[in-house]
Amino acid sequence: MTSTTPSSANQHTTRREDNALLRGQACFGQDVALPGAWHMAFVRSPHAHASLLRIDAQAAKDMTGVVAVLTATDLGEHHMPQINPLLPLLQPQDFPLLASTTLNYVGQPVAVVVANTRQTAQAAAAQVVLHCQALPARTDWSDAQAPTTHTQHRHGQLPSHSAHQVQVQLVSPRVTAMAMEPRSCSAQWHADTASVTIWLGSQTPSRARADMARVLGLPHNQVRLISPDVGGAFGAKASVSPEDLLVALTAQHLRATVRWTATRSEDFAAGMQGRGSQMEGQLQLDAQGQFIGLSAQLHFSLGAWLPFSAVVPLRNAARILPGPYRVAALDVQGQATQVHAAPVNIYRGAGRPEAALLMETLVEQAARQAGIDPVALRLKNLIAATDMPYTTPSGEVLDSGDYAALLRQACEKFDYTAERQQQAERRARGEWVGIGLALYVEPCGQGFESARVTLHGDGRVTVASGAPAQGQGHATTFAQIAAEALGCDASLVTVLMGDTDHCPDGTGALASRSTAIGGSAIVQACRRALALREGGATYPIVVDERFTSDEAWSCGCVMARLGLDPDTGHPTVERLVWADDAGHIVNPTLAHGQLVGGAAQGLGQAMLERLVYDAQGQLITGSLMDYAVPRADDMPAIEITSLHTPSPNNLLGAKGVGEAGCIGVPAALMNAARDALSPLGECALNFPLTSEQLWRAMQDHFEEDL
Repeated sequence: MTSTTPSSANQHTTRREDNALLRGQACFGQDVALPGAWHMAFVRSPHAHASLLRIDAQAAKDMTGVVAVLTATDLGEHHMPQINPLLPLLQPQDFPLLASTTLNYVGQPVAVVVANTRQTAQAAAAQVVLHCQALPARTDWSDAQAPTTHTQHRHGQLPSHSAHQVQVQLVSPRVTAMAMEPRSCSAQWHADTASVTIWLGSQTPSRARADMARVLGLPHNQVRLISPDVGGAFGAKASVSPEDLLVALTAQHLRATVRWTATRSEDFAAGMQGRGSQMEGQLQLDAQGQFIGLSAQLHFSLGAWLPFSAVVPLRNAARILPGPYRVAALDVQGQATQVHAAPVNIYRGAGRPEAALLMETLVEQAARQAGIDPVALRLKNLIAATDMPYTTPSGEVLDSGDYAALLRQACEKFDYTAERQQQAERRARGEWVGIGLALYVEPCGQGFESARVTLHGDGRVTVASGAPAQGQGHATTFAQIAAEALGCDASLVTVLMGDTDHCPDGTGALASRSTAIGGSAIVQACRRALALREGGATYPIVVDERFTSDEAWSCGCVMARLGLDPDTGHPTVERLVWADDAGHIVNPTLAHGQLVGGAAQGLGQAMLERLVYDAQGQLITGSLMDYAVPRADDMPAIEITSLHTPSPNNLLGAKGVGEAGCIGVPAALMNAARDALSPLGECALNFPLTSEQLWRAMQDHFEEDL
């Protein structure tokens, strides 16, 4: 008997990954045993923009233990891979792996030092002198920048007059993906076969192998890429970096085994960053509170070079608007511009948080102006469940969801009416307290994923997936899905991921797509394997399948209560309630962990995290002394309730869950802060919602009243 609905026995299966992780037996990139390997360090640009006149490396070459100091002259002219052309590129992109004439961001690799120990390599790199002529640097939002890409969505005609109109300007600063371990890459050259094995923590092993093969000039079958254990990726490990490709090139050039591990400071300065946007929006309502027009102007920042998915945040933010609402007319204009700073890549949510933040801030502000309760205003304008599938003004197709039911469920869990009454009572006592809510929709990946299922004669099953893992528990989930589809116990299922020699080519683990699309590929392969077995096929029975899907759209509603200290502005998240809809949940325990983890990162963006560059393009928040990430005592209790509307677009009815916390939580906290300050009027706030910013908002309004 086969089924794609997990049994109650399997739904709460203990994570099979945890034993090795808890015992310190996991193998992260730094743990790969490579006896005799040489170590690499990079000489990096100290300038955001400069002409590179010459490189003086003699002192480094003379050091004991140094094997080589390599520049672009030694390794040849190589460039970063082309990007995913989801939006048109208005400027050519041809960025070198090693700088040879021009420096374009602080931390850009200029030379490679190879030595017998990591410490020697780092010490030698510090001895290399770069002779440069500094040039003016473009920073985020500086004037006279030509866009690198753009997008627009128009529908209907915006009204020239409306009963109510609100507008808002919002800035979301850059943030960094704080993985547990810094980046690392190792490469072992095999002289007998002129092939290479590369160990790289990657969300996209198949694409990473293709990028490596292109740079090395090798066919794919002579490049093996293994993604070991990864302590979180969050989009920052979805694309190869110059350093990754240079490790492979160095191994090929020296015919040796080499390894590189970044310092945390290198990851801050030169690793892939996220967010970085300026947004303006205008929402128009008629006298009855119906949304009749939305216009938005989006400006996203890009770094000196473009990772594969660089245009995705702008594309997503623009196409998601107006979120879960009906709007009669829409005009969204978006652009992204490059600056002399580290690259900006997809980061957990990738444009989805920005769309929710802009729309939900406008809705709350409109409710205050129109004198309508924000819940009532949303209920008046939400897309109805009976209209699913629904085509939005931007042309996207929402597959399923009951947004009004989600909002009501969140209100019931939050006890919204009582909370508003208590808020009024507290305000009467002089307290500063706000209630904020946010609805969101989340596109969860599309395209294909692959699976290979092998049935062995002794009852064992091997599942190989094109989607790797970075802590989500894929080995547990994929084993459970296969066991349910085959009617066997999950303990009989071995799961292989992240090794291009043993797994089929796949898209990878990003955009909350692994369970919905990768899991469906496993189900599809299992079904065909069963059919072959029933038809008398001999063991081992091996089936390769690809499952291709349109996007499934998750959704949810977050409600937050925030208190402000009147003397210091210090914010306290007093309560956080969340109603989510991720479709059919395969493993509730793992899904809950993904929701809470996403909420932690969403809270970090909203309350704490910000990368800051000065006018010369120097990063001044380049360590954990200056960049704040949430600690355990920063996290409030999170009350989660779920409403499951299955997606019709995949075999499991699943939707994405991993990015939702970064989408709904920040917008709800922004609205709670603005609501807390609303007795003073509309206050302009931006992330992060620090105590200083909130205190200054209070003082500015107090001073205006004097």
